[in-house]
Amino acid sequence: MKLNSIRRNVGAKFWIKSGVAAAVLSMVGIASTPAFATTSVTTTFQVTATVASVCTISANALPFGTYTGSASSLNTTISVTCNQTTPFNVGLNAGAATGATVTARKMTGPGGATLNYALYQNSSLTTNWGNTVGTDTVSGSTTGTTADLLTVYGSIPAGQSVTPGAYADTITATVTY
Repeated sequence: MKLNSIRRNVGAKFWIKSGVAAAVLSMVGIASTPAFATTSVTTTFQVTATVASVCTISANALPFGTYTGSASSLNTTISVTCNQTTPFNVGLNAGAATGATVTARKMTGPGGATLNYALYQNSSLTTNWGNTVGTDTVSGSTTGTTADLLTVYGSIPAGQSVTPGAYADTITATVTY
């Protein structure tokens, strides 16, 4: 029995010693474990937007008044506003009269009679205002906060023998941007 007792005591001491050693090692291990370094990873991404060009256009009438056979000249304005500094071109079509062109415009009157007139870009009435961008239109750019006022110079040539009555035409002003 003594032998068994000794074995048990030796075994118990071993287990106790092993347990204490494990606990001590465990505490030492926890205390001496270095803290994990924080690692970060980065990326980039694009932020984008598109600013759309937007323009508005308006025009005032060109009322020549009474034609007496003498040359008549008058001017009016077209107002163009675009956002930012958008470049633009303003063209004027031939009008609504049958057979009219941008260089030979016609107002229509009683019974289909016509009265010839012209629209110009300059006060000396030498530069026709048409509708072909880059050829006979007026270009510009606005700040987006104020309108560009474009002057249209109109002229009715002298010496036309036409039926008395009211004459009119409708011009379409187009802003291209």
